[in-house]
Amino acid sequence: CVVQKTFLTGMPATKSKEELLSGGVTSWREIYTHPIENENGAITHIIVYSRDATERKKAEFAVRDSEERYALAASGANDGLWDWDLRSDVIYFSYRWKAMLGYGDKELGDRPSEWFSRVHPEDLVELESRIAAHLSGGYPHFEAEYRIRHKDETYRWVLSRGLAVRKTDGLAYRMAGSQTDITLRKETEKQLMHDALHDVLTGLPNRALFMDRLQHVITTALRRCGPLYAVLFLDMDRFKIINDSLGHDIGDQLLAEVGRQLSDCLRPGDTVARLGGDEFAVLLGNIGDLADVIDVTERIHGKLTAPHRVQGHEVFCSASIGIALGNEGYDRPEQVLRDADIAMYQAKARGGARSYEVFDTKMHACILERQQLEADLRGVVERMELVLHYQPIINLKTRRLTGFEVLVRWNHPTRGLLLPLEFISLAEESGQINVMGEWILRESCREMRILQDRHQTEPPLKLSVNISGRQFMQYDLADKVTGILKETGLDPRTLVLEITESMLMENVAASAETMNRLRDLGVHLHIDDFGTGYSSLSYLHRFPINALKIDRTFISKLSSNGENQEIILSILSLAKSLNFEVIAEGVEMTHQLSTMEGLHCQFGQGFLFAQPMGMQELEVWAKKENYLN
Repeated sequence: CVVQKTFLTGMPATKSKEELLSGGVTSWREIYTHPIENENGAITHIIVYSRDATERKKAEFAVRDSEERYALAASGANDGLWDWDLRSDVIYFSYRWKAMLGYGDKELGDRPSEWFSRVHPEDLVELESRIAAHLSGGYPHFEAEYRIRHKDETYRWVLSRGLAVRKTDGLAYRMAGSQTDITLRKETEKQLMHDALHDVLTGLPNRALFMDRLQHVITTALRRCGPLYAVLFLDMDRFKIINDSLGHDIGDQLLAEVGRQLSDCLRPGDTVARLGGDEFAVLLGNIGDLADVIDVTERIHGKLTAPHRVQGHEVFCSASIGIALGNEGYDRPEQVLRDADIAMYQAKARGGARSYEVFDTKMHACILERQQLEADLRGVVERMELVLHYQPIINLKTRRLTGFEVLVRWNHPTRGLLLPLEFISLAEESGQINVMGEWILRESCREMRILQDRHQTEPPLKLSVNISGRQFMQYDLADKVTGILKETGLDPRTLVLEITESMLMENVAASAETMNRLRDLGVHLHIDDFGTGYSSLSYLHRFPINALKIDRTFISKLSSNGENQEIILSILSLAKSLNFEVIAEGVEMTHQLSTMEGLHCQFGQGFLFAQPMGMQELEVWAKKENYLN
């Protein structure tokens, strides 16, 4: 600052330093003085001052900078701000705080009720407790997450933070903070939690959530002697065949449909979960007795065995079900699920879709034995432990031998000769049935060709071979059969492939295509165990079938006075209308034979004629009975 002071002889300076330092300038420092004499003799002093600071201006600049930084930070953070004067109970809400809830700047007042009346009732007590804890000094700062009502009547999740200003005695007189919308984060967390506890494909609870709920039921039952509960373990029958033949996309859609149908069968409060793959579990709580569980089980069977329409395919499926009833011996969910799983395997061994099993303690030993048998089954073909037996099929009108059904036996190294019922289901489940089935077909065709060459009957003797569900669903089954026929030299017209009706219903279109290719080879096709499945009879005309085999259970029920013929009469009538032949399976008594002859059944097989035997023994028997030259 340069100040000019002019001095005339005998006159005072025009302005003093004090006058110049008025107007709030409080700190000046003189640097130097430079006198200048003008032409009139007057002396002008040029005095240079340095201003250290102007306190008022400095404070003004500081406040303005602070306000700019605060506004910039608040705008950048996109948070709503609030400032609560605890003495007057007035709250300032920023424009952003109000806009976050859908309100304009003038639409909300300045009272605490504008805030707390909009908080979700379930969250209000927690919010008020946290504020009170901070104001009392229990927490160094305030922070809470809660739901608050938007103007559109929906709730938003927000995070509120704040800090109290206190007097020297620690009493809070003001509190200010921010509000952040965290709805998106909460929804993301909720979805992640849901995904962690639910199956993505079906939307059902997964194993983790199921086990958690089962543990809760077990704990409640133990502490309070609560009501009965039960766990159902379901495993889809032949599901791999559906995946292999129709593709995993259709398989996934079928699983999703099964999940919906299982949910429809349950009561509110029950839980159905997908454990993984084609396995499901059901938790039934508050049940009266076992009869209630059986009712649910049969309802599930009814739902699942109905045809399913998936991408234009009519798919049939079923499930084997194991049941474990809750008891005081269970204290962990793994125990209950394990026993239900064991019972399920027993059900599958007994016939899958036709049965369910309730767990009992004897099943532990059975399952261990089954696991050992499955291990022994590996490599059974390579070790040449399989043995083929043949059972004659007789023309009931002429009483002549028409052919044989091949039946496999397992010559186990320690257990002796095992029947198919003891190991075929294991081979199906483990996937070894394809190798075994191909060996059975090749070896039986080879032996049959040798027998035909030795004994040329008219018409030639036929060979009937059972085809498993997994074999039948192989896309190249017809090609494999063609290769085996060429390799063994067996005439295709003397080969009969037996297929169960449930296999046909797995996929009607694919079954018809496979059977047509086999028929084009000259191979005959029979439906085995007819009457025990769940097929719609209206589909039979779509398949190139030559004969139906009446299941032995119907033959065994025939009485000597002619009762229990109704189902057999229906099958014979159906076969006649479709121009199918009929074979009675399991003929063991003379009255059964006479009844089937009286009903004009064309063919029969069973112990009454002969038991299954090896090829050499069979040839001796056939010669003795004058069936062979």
